[in-house]
Amino acid sequence: MAVKLIKTVLPNKSFRMQVKLERHALLRLRAKAVRRRVWFKVLSRLDRGLMDLALRVTEKIRSETLATAVYSVMKKLVTALESKVRRQMRLTGMTLAKKISEIARKWGNQTALEWADNPGFIQYLTIMELNKHPCG
Repeated sequence: MAVKLIKTVLPNKSFRMQVKLERHALLRLRAKAVRRRVWFKVLSRLDRGLMDLALRVTEKIRSETLATAVYSVMKKLVTALESKVRRQMRLTGMTLAKKISEIARKWGNQTALEWADNPGFIQYLTIMELNKHPCG
């Protein structure tokens, strides 16, 4: 049984990060997590052991069971490494963009449907929301 070597880490269409289940990609992700002090904060001892073992034993993950386990650990790391703005874009910016594009589409703007998937527009709305005055 063949295993897909590339898995999508974040489920949203605009914010996908594809990571290969190969040793060099896992090493890079681990180094980034250690550098940003996320490796020990986010992962349990079992998760760290699984990643260390996978890095020592295999060059390319072929087992579907191991791939699923490593994928869940990678998902935790990628979520923890995500920047504040990127996280807010995913959580609030996308919903704002969908609402605004739907309103503009109802007003007759035919291109407004594309606004909901535009990362620049989503980032603009997110930063405007983050910088909004607390009283207003």
